[in-house]
Amino acid sequence: QLQASGGGLVQPGGSLRLSCAASGFTIDSRNIGWFRQAPGKEREGVSCISDDGDGTSYYVDSVKGRFTISRDSAENTVYLQMNSLKPEDTAVYYCATKKDPCYLSDYRSRLNYNYWGQGTLVTVSS
Repeated sequence: QLQASGGGLVQPGGSLRLSCAASGFTIDSRNIGWFRQAPGKEREGVSCISDDGDGTSYYVDSVKGRFTISRDSAENTVYLQMNSLKPEDTAVYYCATKKDPCYLSDYRSRLNYNYWGQGTLVTVSS
């Protein structure tokens, strides 16, 4: 089971850290992706981190340099640190396990993910 949390209301330019906590399995052994869905839009892949020793990760262009995905083995959690938030980052954010390692060519496709957590709402507004 995956539990996403950490969303909230933040002003433009602010920061939030989203958590994706795993229960029933070790998150270190899984490839994890973050997606988001804005009102009236399709769910889009935002970032992905592989379970390889290097923690290979990818980011959609719109968040590069602002978002960072990371793992905490002790907490059995994957984080998404979001800085310099913009109104267009407003969405419900979801985490999910990916069946295979993250690849640039496929990490953004929902079809490659099997277990999803419930979403957490991020609202960026002044």
